[in-house]
Amino acid sequence: MAEMNLTLVTEFLLIAFIENPEWALPLFLLFLFMYLITLLGNLGMIILIRMDRRLHTPMYFLLSHLAFMDICYSSVTVPQMLAVLLEHGAALSYTRCAAQFFLFTFFGSIDCYLLALMAYDRYLAVCQPLLYVTIMTQQTCLSLVAGAYVAGLFSALVRTVSAFTLSFCGTNEIDFIFCDLPPLLKLTCGESYTQEVVIIVFAIFVIPASMVVILVSYLFIIVSIMRIPSAGSWAKTFSTCTSHLTAVSLFFGTLIFMYLRGNSGQSLEENRVVSVLYTAVIPMLNPLIYSLRNKEVKESLRKILNRAKLS
Repeated sequence: MAEMNLTLVTEFLLIAFIENPEWALPLFLLFLFMYLITLLGNLGMIILIRMDRRLHTPMYFLLSHLAFMDICYSSVTVPQMLAVLLEHGAALSYTRCAAQFFLFTFFGSIDCYLLALMAYDRYLAVCQPLLYVTIMTQQTCLSLVAGAYVAGLFSALVRTVSAFTLSFCGTNEIDFIFCDLPPLLKLTCGESYTQEVVIIVFAIFVIPASMVVILVSYLFIIVSIMRIPSAGSWAKTFSTCTSHLTAVSLFFGTLIFMYLRGNSGQSLEENRVVSVLYTAVIPMLNPLIYSLRNKEVKESLRKILNRAKLS
């Protein structure tokens, strides 16, 4: 059998949206607007939590790190999306693509772990209120967050090494908006079974493992709430969890749709829309979700605005 001539890929061309150049400017302005709102909203949340001593609690400590991760998470991908739209395509070296993939996976994994830790925090606050202060100490919070960062780093390293030891050959065009796993796997050739298994195992470890912690925590919360005789107290207790549940549903819903579904029936349009959701839209919505649905945050914001008017 004649040996096939395979051209190894040394750079990647991002070509998403170039088939409709008339949409480039409107999409560029839209994504730029969302990115600026993401930066302002999450940075404002971090500053608000640091300024108001009433928000110096474990829940808001975790929320401040989630806001920081959303800034980093969005900053890895959205500027690249803007470059693709502005330049009608963009060329990325092999190293830059690997670095973007590593950072995207790193910040995304930490997001998953932080959402799981926030669910555990709500479980302790609702189900173990008398022990909450002794369990969720400042040192415990620091240790849990540090663990999330270390686990995210380990996951990102393993997935990036596994993904970029694959052989990429043939076309180097990625009909996508940044270096993500699904389009990269379509460029592989040769034996890739071992690397793909490692990538999938770590995806299963990060996403479903975090979801199990969240689901179990809220199962105990619901059982605890159902034991409360007063409907008013039931609503008040559960209202502290609604913001987190909304953020969890949006974030994990899009990740599951993107990474844990089968290959059949996938389309480029669906993949692009979902990728925009979890890289640009959700980081923008998170500060709005936690401010509009949270009485303490709204009161703190109102207090700071009143101070600014008086000064």
